[in-house]
Amino acid sequence: MAPLVDLVFPPRCPGCGLALAAQDGLCVTCWDKLERPPGGSAGGVVAATLYGPVSRKLALAFKHGGRIALAPMLARMIVARLPDLPGEWLFVPVPLHRGRLWRRGYNQSALLAREMARATCQPLLVDALHRRRPTPSLGGLGRRQRAAALAGAIVASPRHAAMLAGCNVVLVDDVLTSGATTQACAAALRQAGVRQVIVATFAQVEGRVES
Repeated sequence: MAPLVDLVFPPRCPGCGLALAAQDGLCVTCWDKLERPPGGSAGGVVAATLYGPVSRKLALAFKHGGRIALAPMLARMIVARLPDLPGEWLFVPVPLHRGRLWRRGYNQSALLAREMARATCQPLLVDALHRRRPTPSLGGLGRRQRAAALAGAIVASPRHAAMLAGCNVVLVDDVLTSGATTQACAAALRQAGVRQVIVATFAQVEGRVES
């Protein structure tokens, strides 16, 4: 099947379009241009890359361009940055409101979480969190405005209460900007009895995550 796919859709770097030997990868130039955060996690946040020209192009192609085939590669990059996870950890994606999910056709964070759970042989709970109402874009809003926009919007699913209580969670997002959404998700998880939350993302906007 792979040779046929390569014949119809010749492998190209999703960062610059350069011809590649295989479908799933980046060219050396784009790989070298990816900016990576310092080693370790910061405040419970693990990021594969810093948000820059190449990571931005990958994230936008994945999130808005329908390039869902990028999910395994992006997930591997995030997993490579994860600390050791002793015991069982539940992979949970940041939820989309059903209206946005219907328009886009997929939740990019859920695709990443699925691949990460598979790579680490850990369980996945794709509907652990629920976004009860649509929220506006948080770009340009102050801390209080972001908090007001997200207040009560994200909750833990009551039907998974037994599974969430006392567990450890890796909360997965594609791009982390202010951190307001992941903080709201983490708060909902802790309210449901989750013991520990690590935020894992493909790209982090440098200097924008707040404690």
